[in-house]
Amino acid sequence: MTVTTSTILEQVPIGTLKLNKEKVAKPTDGGHDSGHTTEDDDEVVMVDPYNYVGETFGSGPGENYPFADFLPHNPDRTASDPPLPLFDIQDRGLKAHPNAARLRAFVEARGGRVKDQLVAVGTVIEGDIKLEELGEEEKDDLALLVAQRGVVFFRNQHSLTIEAQRDLGKHFGPLHKHATYATPRRGDLDDVVVVYADHNSRPDLYAFSRAELFHSDVTYEVQPPGTTILRLLTTPEVGNDTLWSSGYTVYSSLSKPMQKYLESLSAIHSGFDQAASRTGITKIPRRAPIETVHPVVRVHPVTGLKSVFVNPGFVTRLVGVPKAESDMILSFLKDQFAQQTDGTVRWSWQSGDVAIWDNRVVNHSATFDAYPSLRHGLRVTPHGETPISVQEYESTTGQKAKDWLEERHKSLGIKPLDRDDGKTKKRAFRD
Repeated sequence: MTVTTSTILEQVPIGTLKLNKEKVAKPTDGGHDSGHTTEDDDEVVMVDPYNYVGETFGSGPGENYPFADFLPHNPDRTASDPPLPLFDIQDRGLKAHPNAARLRAFVEARGGRVKDQLVAVGTVIEGDIKLEELGEEEKDDLALLVAQRGVVFFRNQHSLTIEAQRDLGKHFGPLHKHATYATPRRGDLDDVVVVYADHNSRPDLYAFSRAELFHSDVTYEVQPPGTTILRLLTTPEVGNDTLWSSGYTVYSSLSKPMQKYLESLSAIHSGFDQAASRTGITKIPRRAPIETVHPVVRVHPVTGLKSVFVNPGFVTRLVGVPKAESDMILSFLKDQFAQQTDGTVRWSWQSGDVAIWDNRVVNHSATFDAYPSLRHGLRVTPHGETPISVQEYESTTGQKAKDWLEERHKSLGIKPLDRDDGKTKKRAFRD
C-alpha cells in the first residue's frame, strides 16, 4: 500500500489519544488505498500503543469491508454500570486429563499434531482442526494445555463465528465486559473487545518503550482474566506480530531469596490511567475505574506453578515498600519479561488465526511495525479466579506450590544446580 502524507503538528493535552495529526490518502475501491491525496483526505491520529486497542478515527477500511459489523463502536451512555459482581470460578482445567490426552486424540484423529514451539512456552495445534467442533472434554483439556504452555495457537479458523468464539469463552468462565474499550458496531456484543488499527491510527514512537508494552489484560479487576481467545479477522501481510512472555519462567529465573521476597509482596493494579486515556473518546465509561491489590507471585490453581504477576501497564507500586525500592523492583521485573528470549514466544499472524492464552501466567505485547496496514481482531476474555498467593494456595490446598524449572528438572531426571561457589565468573564471548 502506498500512502502520501503531509504532517501537521498539533499540541494537545497529555493523556489523550490524539497527539498530532496528518493528512493521509483516503482508501477507495473496497478499502484499497489509492495512494493519492484527495480533497477529503482522512485525518490521521497519533496513538500511544501503551493505552490504545482500537478505534476508527476516519473513513475506516472502506464501504465493502466484509467485517464492518465488527468495527469498533462506543455507544453513548448517560451513566456507568455498577461494579462487577464476584463470580464463582471453577477452572475447567481441573476436569482435564493430566496430559490433555482427549484433546491430543481429537487432533491426531484429524491428521494434526500438538507441537510445542519453545521448551517453556507456546504450542501450535497443526492440521485442519476446527475449534467449534471441540466437545466438552476436549475444551477442558485445552484449558489445561493453555495453563501449562501459556499460549496455544490455531491456524485457519475462518469458520469460527463470533457466537462460537463466545461459547468457547463461556466454557472457561463468565465473559468480561471491558470498562472502557470499544465493542463491535453490531451492538449485541458487549463482552467482545475489538482490536483494530488502520491508516488513521499511527503509533507514536516517541510515546512508549517496547518493554513497557508487555502486559496482562485488565489486571485491575478483582477477578482478572484467565483463558483468553483472540481471533484475527484481517492482518497485515507482514508485521504486527504478538509476543507472549512467561511469568512461570520469570519466577524460575530468580534466586531463592528473591523468590521468597517477591512471594511476600502485593502490588496495586490500577484502572485509572486506562480510563483517563479514553476520555477523549467516550465521556462516560461502562464502569468507573478501580484499584485492586494482588499478590506479586500468584499460583495457578490447575498447574500449581508459581508465576510473577505484575506488568507495567496496570501496576503502580508495591504495597508497604518505599518508592525507590518499589520502582527498582518493578523496573527489574518489567525488563525480565521483555528480555527473557527463552521464555518468550512470537506469533506471526495470518487471517483467521486464533491465539488462546492464560492471562494469569503470561504477559503479552503486539509489535507496532506495520502502519498503515489494517489489523482487526475480536477478543473474548473470560474471568479467572481472584489471584491466589503462595501462602494462600499452600494453606488451603495442603499442597506445595511449584517452580517451573524445578519441575522440568525432575521430569528429566536432572539434579538441581549446585550452590554458587562464590568465585569470580569470567565473562566469555561467543560469535
